[in-house]
Parts: sequence; structure tokens; C-alpha cells
Amino acid sequence: MKDLRKLDKEAEQRLADGDAVFVADLAIAVNAEAVGTTTPETWQYDAAYRFLLRLLATTPGRHHVEQTLRALVAPAQSDQKRVRFFASVLAASQTPEDLSPVFTGGGSGASEELRACLVHELALRQTPIDAIPAIRRWAGSTHWRHHPLGLLPPKLAAFEKDPALPQYSARRSVVATPFLSDSKAETVGGASHVPAATEVTVEAFSANVATAVQNWVEDSNGRVEARAFDLAAPVEPDALPELLRTLGLESLRDTGGQPAFPLARITAVQAWRLLFAAASSGGAYNSGHFGAYGRLHAWRSIAALVGTVAETSLEQLEQQVQAWSWFDFSGATPWFEKVAWDLGLVAVSPDSQHLTVLAATDTD
Repeated sequence: MKDLRKLDKEAEQRLADGDAVFVADLAIAVNAEAVGTTTPETWQYDAAYRFLLRLLATTPGRHHVEQTLRALVAPAQSDQKRVRFFASVLAASQTPEDLSPVFTGGGSGASEELRACLVHELALRQTPIDAIPAIRRWAGSTHWRHHPLGLLPPKLAAFEKDPALPQYSARRSVVATPFLSDSKAETVGGASHVPAATEVTVEAFSANVATAVQNWVEDSNGRVEARAFDLAAPVEPDALPELLRTLGLESLRDTGGQPAFPLARITAVQAWRLLFAAASSGGAYNSGHFGAYGRLHAWRSIAALVGTVAETSLEQLEQQVQAWSWFDFSGATPWFEKVAWDLGLVAVSPDSQHLTVLAATDTD
């Protein structure tokens, strides 16, 4: 087939007629063909499989969830990224009640990966999972705490508000990514005293801070700068632009000869939202880690920016993130590509004598 629209239309009609089993059977069959074939002429199998799964997952109803699970956990299906993607699709498209089959055992039960992802996808959407016994029991059990997502509390932190989450249909995914500074943010500048600074960047810090944007580097054309500094005296907000220009940051090497550059004070919520969008939605040539792992990577980055580790308790991390001051310099210099994926964050400690920086940019 040179054009899959006829197949798509047939599947949509069969689903509208109530035959979700047919759609799942077809998805399983074409997936088996895709796995067993290596020639480039057979792209249709994978394309058909993805469409059929999306068609099932985005159609509301418990029966459609059950048939999605049948197709998604078929023996030939071992793509964990695909499982994570469909956790996002299901959370966006189905009610918690209809998602109960994901958390039950038996032959139609879902993988632990799907369950773990779905718990956090639902948490990000403020879904009341405690009201659904099957989800509550699984989310509250201890057997999955070895899973990477077991690090995250099922309750959102105070700074984890209003994330950019996608909406799905059988053919489209739509998400707004907030990689531009808030036009209403307070701009700082016009410095007074600029304290001396000593760089204290270590490899572990850089790696942890960059977690949220590492996918821009690994899967796209991105570059990242993550550094930390101790200050000889407290820095006033108005002195930050001048101070940052003295630190030898690659991302601020060329400020156009201006004594200051755009630096906006933002909230902890806005800072986290930028990190989450970078991790969950990805850069120019990738689709990111989706909601659950996007939350995990944003959690690691923001924890490192405030000088702690991701394993810190929810209450402690909330206090630290809210106590630090946050600033945005996205797109301030030619180092940034200024296409759609620019991120520049500065975090200043409560005593104003330590600051951390994360800058990232990507392009198509």
C-alpha cells in the first residue's frame, strides 16, 4: 500500500460499529509483521500499528482500554519508549475508572512499566487516583519501589503546577512548550556592588543539573552549560546581570557590548515548568521522555540546581526550591539558537552567596 488512509478508515468504521477487538487483532498482526521484517518498503506495518493503537487508546471507554492493553503487551512488543508514550495517551484520554484494568493482574494485565508511568501521568493531571481502588492499591504498594519512578512521590510538589501536557487524537499530538520568558516577569538590572565569585562546578553537579535537557544533546542538535559558583558576599538581584557577565559562561560570552542583558525574575513554578517541558516534550528532533519520566528528569535537575539530591523528601525539596530565587535569561545571547528551544536558568541561594546556572539550546 502506498497510502494507508483506506486501512485507517476501515479501522475507524469498525471501531465506530463496536468492534474494538478487530482493531486490536489487526494491530497485533501488523506489529508481528513489522518486527519480523527489515526492508524499508515495509514502513506501512509500523505506521499502521501506531495508528491502530492510538485509535484504541484515544477512544474513551473501559473496553477500549482493555483492547489497547491486548495490543500493547503483545509478545512482539518490547519498546519501552512506546509503552511510556501510551501511558501519556491513556492518561490524557481515559477516565481513572476506565483505567482500572491497567492495574489488575491476569493475562490482560499491563506491564509494570506502563503502570508506573501511568501513576505519574495521572498525578501530573491532578487525577484523583485515590478514589479508584485498583490504582490506589498498586500505587501504594512497595513492590515497585525499585523502579526508577518509585523515587517520585505520587503527590505533586508545590512547585509542580500547570505543566505543559499534550492532548492526543488518533492522528495528532498537541502540546504547548513554554520555552519563552513570561512577558510579565520582572526584569532586573542596573547593578550596584558585584561580589567576587569562585567556581565550584563538579562533574556530578553538571550531570544532574543537565538531566532535564540531556535529551536535546543525545537525540537532537542541542548543547548545554551547567555551572555553580560561590560568592564572596551576598549578591543583590540588580547586580546579577553584571555578575553573570564576569563568570566566563559560554552562554553569556557575547552580550553585544551591553552592560546588562535581559534577565527576568521568575517563580519556582515557572522554573520547574521550563525544566519539565524540556524533559517531557524534547527538542527539535526527538519527542522527549513524556510525562512520567519528564517529571523524574525535571525533579533531578531542579534538586541539583538548589544543591541537593533527587532523593530528598518532598517536604525538604519544596522548602529549598521555594526558598531559592529564580531568574530566566533564555535567548539572551547569540549562543542561543533562538528557534524554539532555548532555556536559561539562574538559581540564587537564600543567603545570596551561591548561584547555579543551567543553559541549553537546540535547533532543527
